[in-house]
Amino acid sequence: MINLLIKFVNKKTLVLIVFGFVVATGLYSFTKLAIDAFPDLTNNQVQILIDAPGMAPYEVEELITVPTEAFMSSLPKVEELRSISKFGLSVVTVVFKDSVDIYFARQLVSEKLQVAKTKLPAGIEAELGPISTGMGEIFQYVVSGHGYSIQELKTIQDWDIKYQLRSVPGVNEVNTWGGFTTEYHVVVDPIKLLQYQLSLKDVFTALENNNQNFSGGIIERNSEQYLIRGIGKIQSMNDLEDILVKNQNNFPIKIKNIARVEFGSQIRQGAATQDGKGEVVTGIVMMLKGENSRAVIKRVKEKILQINKSLPESVTVKAFYDQTQLIESVIKTVRTNLLEGSFLVIAVLLFMLGNIRAALIAASAIPVSLMFSFIGMENLGITANIMSLGAIDFGMIVDGAIVMVENILHKKSQGDPKLSLQDITNDSLREMAKPIGFGVLIITIVYVPILSLEGIEYKMFSPMVFTVCFALLGSLITALVLVPTLCMIFLKDHHHEKTNPWFEKLKKLYLEKLRLALKTPRRIINWSIVSFILSCVLLANLGTEFVPKLDEGDIIIEVRNLTSISVPGAVRASTTAEQALLDIPEIKTIVTKTGRPDLGTDPMGVYASDMFVHLKPKNQWRFGMNKEKLIEEMKEKLEQKTIGAKFNFTQPIAMRVDELVSGVRSDVAIKIFGDDLDTIVKKAEEIEKIVTQIPGQTDLQVEKLVGSRQVLIKPNRNLMSLYGVDISDIRIAINTAFMGTEISEIITNQVRFSLKVRLDTNTSIDTLEKLLIETNSGAKIPLGQVAHLELADGVEVINREHGERRVIVQMNVQKRDLGSFVNEAKQAIDKNIKLDQGYRIEWGGQFQNQERAMKKLLVVVPVAILIIFGLLVLSFNSLSSALIVLLNVPLALIGGVLALWLRGMYISVPAVIGFIALFGVAVLNGLVLISTFNKLKAQISDTDELIIEGSKSRLRPVLMTALVAILGFLPMAISHGAGAEVQKPLATVVIGGLLSSTFLTLFVLPCVFKLVSKKQTKEAK
Repeated sequence: MINLLIKFVNKKTLVLIVFGFVVATGLYSFTKLAIDAFPDLTNNQVQILIDAPGMAPYEVEELITVPTEAFMSSLPKVEELRSISKFGLSVVTVVFKDSVDIYFARQLVSEKLQVAKTKLPAGIEAELGPISTGMGEIFQYVVSGHGYSIQELKTIQDWDIKYQLRSVPGVNEVNTWGGFTTEYHVVVDPIKLLQYQLSLKDVFTALENNNQNFSGGIIERNSEQYLIRGIGKIQSMNDLEDILVKNQNNFPIKIKNIARVEFGSQIRQGAATQDGKGEVVTGIVMMLKGENSRAVIKRVKEKILQINKSLPESVTVKAFYDQTQLIESVIKTVRTNLLEGSFLVIAVLLFMLGNIRAALIAASAIPVSLMFSFIGMENLGITANIMSLGAIDFGMIVDGAIVMVENILHKKSQGDPKLSLQDITNDSLREMAKPIGFGVLIITIVYVPILSLEGIEYKMFSPMVFTVCFALLGSLITALVLVPTLCMIFLKDHHHEKTNPWFEKLKKLYLEKLRLALKTPRRIINWSIVSFILSCVLLANLGTEFVPKLDEGDIIIEVRNLTSISVPGAVRASTTAEQALLDIPEIKTIVTKTGRPDLGTDPMGVYASDMFVHLKPKNQWRFGMNKEKLIEEMKEKLEQKTIGAKFNFTQPIAMRVDELVSGVRSDVAIKIFGDDLDTIVKKAEEIEKIVTQIPGQTDLQVEKLVGSRQVLIKPNRNLMSLYGVDISDIRIAINTAFMGTEISEIITNQVRFSLKVRLDTNTSIDTLEKLLIETNSGAKIPLGQVAHLELADGVEVINREHGERRVIVQMNVQKRDLGSFVNEAKQAIDKNIKLDQGYRIEWGGQFQNQERAMKKLLVVVPVAILIIFGLLVLSFNSLSSALIVLLNVPLALIGGVLALWLRGMYISVPAVIGFIALFGVAVLNGLVLISTFNKLKAQISDTDELIIEGSKSRLRPVLMTALVAILGFLPMAISHGAGAEVQKPLATVVIGGLLSSTFLTLFVLPCVFKLVSKKQTKEAK
């Protein structure tokens, strides 16, 4: 195999052609890569949105949600089933395994939904939610226009702006928040109905029969054919008013004789406000799952420029959230880290090698390896983001190239001057191919067990694993093929290595200390053991978290008002809250979305508002102001100006992803399951009191299920039978009086408006009993005569999960690690909360992800170490040599743990993955050193001299590989750019671990090798 490799390398032109093709392919793949800020963490789900006009939450759950869940639960490969039942809306979320194609999943759900509809009440409309994800809300805007009401702006948004934006490639849906949806209302006067002896059914029938076009076929005339069209659709209010209801004694009774025709609006459960100035209309552009967000946003912006030109005068579409800003910030962080890392690596190469050509040849591994990454990413559909490209360490990539170039330079300066450069290169390739191959292979393979992670953690870290592995594969091929070829082409035949005074002094000092260490090897080993034990103790007390929170820049403030608040009351509350924050100079604009949008993808109650706080660039912030201080200032101002509201601070993408993935918007969620709502709410309140006493909790809230005010209408069956009244008569009267009964729709210039019939009556609670009900005989009686009315507290929402009702106590954790907080909370709750049979508690939120990930990593890390050990045994064909090199793992752990502690960081999933990467890199140095010792055994009999000579020759490559890896990760460790938070623990672990393992490798491994060699010598004798 080595001989074939040498033959190929000696064909210089062919090698350059092959790698030229690789570079060209890589550059092409790079142009095709989708660019995002973060990996998409949303699970594979299908939302079912079911409108149930006028239904209360109990009826929605009983008649719609539960039957729908029953059908969906039998679908294959379903991981989770949860639902929300609210006034007039049911949202059922079916979560499939990631292996299921989203379009196939939607087909399965759609087929089941068609069957489920047969069991649902008549007139219920159901649709599937958009094919989008938590990263899909890529662009949000406000529609404004001087002189236009929010009702008029809503119509423009729904039938002009929204329609045009939907046509943009990559856009799946455009949702609307705020404003009033226009309707045609026929407001019937009950007195006139009595006067003309008419019923509501007469009005309904007249409107239905007089609002339809018709066809009469074809007439042929003079060799031409004419289509017959009857224009019966209502075109205007005058058409409506002139519709005949009944002809009595040759006197036509028209709609205008008994009713008033006017523009009205739908009952709404949502609104939007901006900057304390009142209501606005907003739109949310939702991207199709799997699309390139950067490209789609660009197309959306271009379309909006066209739309603004076509809108009525003074009406404009203005963005207040553009995900491109976040993407650009994150890409800037990645670009800065990569550039700084590459410059530092090249600087080390130049300094240590003392040869510009050799340094550039070694550095060639950087761009070539990146090309391999681009090719692999493009083929696997991995986007360029902070977790894929952002996790590449150029120092780690050039390790193999460094060892190869350094060995060639060393042989040139020490070898026979009669040997040609090609002979020297071939000899170096023959000598170093195996240790380089195994070393890079070890670094690559230790990443593979990370792919066994599940859920969010897999989606977050798998792009990093694939990208780094592609780069390492490229670096191995480059080190074994391209680097030797370039050395033969560009290095001078008889160029001798220049001495580096600084390095010579360092080498002299190192050899002096090494000789001293070899005199007392056991002492050095014992000190290492003590250091390792202390690091393990420190590790156990570091605290844990899932992943550090990524800073998206902007802030979302979740506001929770009193459950019984009305839409106008919520609008006033959000306006007051906005006004309280506007004097903070770091805030650019505030847009608050209350309740739910037109498409119920975010089914919040009217009491719930999300305040989107768009911040100015950080270079415009006050001196010393950071995001934590800014949030504290916001909290103080909101608490001063608002009464009875609770607040939770999060970020746009984080909130949406958390909500879609788990239905929870916080770090920790305590879920109480059970059948009786009153019982689980009571237990939730008890848990809230307990958690309040635990340090570290913030934004503590109990999910609001009850508290809405209701008017209960309880019919008297005996009196109903006496007067000849059916429940349907009461239902029609109530619906028509309060909501309006939808009869048909009116189409004007392709704009569709609902046509509803309403009663002209004072729809207040006080007059509800006086509402006239039509009996079977045609007589009218007051509602209070056949029903009893009472005020009561009712249910606002019913949440279900795994087929059970549940309520959530949720909170965030600050100034404390997540793991210790949850452990303390669990102990307190287990001690003080007693649950009856049929009731249970589950823990969710980010903690659930952390717990699952840590359990898996407890298996993954030992597996990674076993893989390293197995490869070392294959490399050395010696168990003892493999064990000596494996000592680098605990030596690396010492520095990694100490670095986390010094920087005040917790053990997180990125930190653990950093340890896995660290073990692979650290072992490479030990592999190079011990390989050299084993080679010198045949030449030097004295163990001490063998160790001195081997350490002397390998000092520079060991230091270089460690230094370039450390400096390659350094920009990540100290970066403050967008998205850098998740890279810092990983980079910190690798840097700290390499510092300790390199230092200890140069002293501890020689001492261990000496003791093992002595023992083997004695046994041989």
